[in-house]
Amino acid sequence: MRRIISFSFLVALVFSFSCGKKEVTCALDEDILDQTLEVELVRLEKEFFEAKSMEEVKFLLEKYPDFAKDYLEQDLYPSVDSLANTIFLANQDSAMQVLYDSVMVEFGDISALQTELENSFKYIKHYFPDFKTPKVYTFVSGFNSDLLINENMIVIGLDYFLPKDHEFQPDIPRYMADRYEREYLVPMIVLAISSRYNQTNPAETNLLSEMIYYGKAYHFVKAIMPCTSDQYIIGYTPEEIDECWANEEYIWSHFVENELLFETNPFEIRKYIGEAPFTDAISTKAPGRLGRWMGWNIVDDYQINQDVSLPDLMMESNAEQIFRQSGYRPRRIE
Repeated sequence: MRRIISFSFLVALVFSFSCGKKEVTCALDEDILDQTLEVELVRLEKEFFEAKSMEEVKFLLEKYPDFAKDYLEQDLYPSVDSLANTIFLANQDSAMQVLYDSVMVEFGDISALQTELENSFKYIKHYFPDFKTPKVYTFVSGFNSDLLINENMIVIGLDYFLPKDHEFQPDIPRYMADRYEREYLVPMIVLAISSRYNQTNPAETNLLSEMIYYGKAYHFVKAIMPCTSDQYIIGYTPEEIDECWANEEYIWSHFVENELLFETNPFEIRKYIGEAPFTDAISTKAPGRLGRWMGWNIVDDYQINQDVSLPDLMMESNAEQIFRQSGYRPRRIE
């Protein structure tokens, strides 16, 4: 008879065992950091909120055409005058003024953010020499857009990254909003950049391929930001991470015993990969996106056991091969 052990019961065992975390020595490579690479952060929120007229806003839109086109979606407006007038009037609103002031209090000094971006970009450039440093703009959008990231430009909606106890909050579920704080910001950016290098096989449409895709993405962020806590990469609290490690064997058993790895039903895949407050197919005590977390463990084991470089790992598009050659086994709790 199959032994059933509830996740909620196992949570009580967390502090009875070593958590078995992946301990990574935090040390940035000085040779990588010695590269010449600078990131200029342009504080567009200052320029737009200090504009005294619609004509000044229009001037800014023409000064930053890439920002106007891609972030503000200028093409959706009848004319540049229409967009300029919309922005100017919105920025006169008292609530927007308070929001802007709050952002300036929280992000008055963004030198640490600039350094973190520069270090991350140097690491990416080291592994992927074709990487070109994008322009980086900050803005206050009134919670219209959090991040825009493409090869040439990054726009950061700073209002999304105010403290989670701030009176202004984005209109998104709480379990997601908790991940919108400044510590998560650069890992989010690096995670998005990883998709440029994360090769996949379009013919693979099963749960395992999704798990491996996200596992490679998280592995990429950890390689680029080795001193960053897993909490800020995957978006689990430290307590949730401890619980996952303590229950890893039982989580893995759920995937194996229910023959989920090669499941192709999108609805079933979404249960383990999609955004959710918990993975209720396992337990309401289990955090959401557990398939991504398991994929990360598999990819880490593959990289260690096969001793592949980060570029080679990201180039490998065969998810089943990564799984087979990973030698992955969950840690056992006796």
